[in-house]
Amino acid sequence: MLGSRASRSRQLFSTDGGGTALNRLQALIITSHPGPSLAITALTTLLAAQAAPHGIGPVLTAPSLLAQQLSIGWSNDACDAARDTAAGRADKPIARGDIGVRAVWTAAGIAAAAGLAMAFAIGPRTGVLFALMAVLGWAYNLGLKSSLTSGALYLLGFGLLPAYAASTLPGEPAPHWPITVAAALLGLGAHFANVLPDLAADRAAGVVGLPQRLAAWRGPGAVRAAALILLLAASVVLLVGTTRRWVAIPAVVAALLLAVASMRGTGRVPFLAAIGIAAVDVVLFAAGGEKLA
Repeated sequence: MLGSRASRSRQLFSTDGGGTALNRLQALIITSHPGPSLAITALTTLLAAQAAPHGIGPVLTAPSLLAQQLSIGWSNDACDAARDTAAGRADKPIARGDIGVRAVWTAAGIAAAAGLAMAFAIGPRTGVLFALMAVLGWAYNLGLKSSLTSGALYLLGFGLLPAYAASTLPGEPAPHWPITVAAALLGLGAHFANVLPDLAADRAAGVVGLPQRLAAWRGPGAVRAAALILLLAASVVLLVGTTRRWVAIPAVVAALLLAVASMRGTGRVPFLAAIGIAAVDVVLFAAGGEKLA
């Protein structure tokens, strides 16, 4: 037992972890949370490119924001490494010993620095917004995920995405309010939806953010209801803010049907339905891209 614990400790704090270089690269990709990182990057880049398809802004928007999101993803798994290892999380590369926590911290730092440099190359306002969004993401990972402020960090982090996209445009215009409000609601709704499958595991691990506290107070159904209300509210705000009603109205109807499925479903259905509504909101963002600023 003691030997096993010592071995896991060496894997956790080693620089390289176990396995081949290809395995470590694969582990590094997994620890970056590539799905959310790519989704957020694509959404923000789409908003910037639709509003102004030429110039340095759209060219550097994607790589700078992707670097930021990778940095946040890597810091998330690095911060949780000890807890994931103690819990024997087989889905976590660091806990499996595929890569060392110091290597992941190094990747997170390099990505943050590279992204910040590219953001300031676009402009001072873009650089400042980049830094603020990165601070919010890292603060969540470093401990605020287990506090009542967890929701506020998602609200602010996603709410700044349209401003970040608009800051890459000529003249650095302010984004239109429906886009900002909808992005904030989408972020907070995604926060509630994201924890739905993991409420029991979070409780066992001592993660007590805003959704987890709501679950402890009113039950898991309250978390599901909050996610649906927030995501549907984002859909409605985007419907109000777009001129492409021929896309927006069917999308909102689809979101309402998914909400019904979520309320009536069991198992993973509520979670998948909530993610479906979030995807509908992304479609609405794309449909209203010309209204960014």
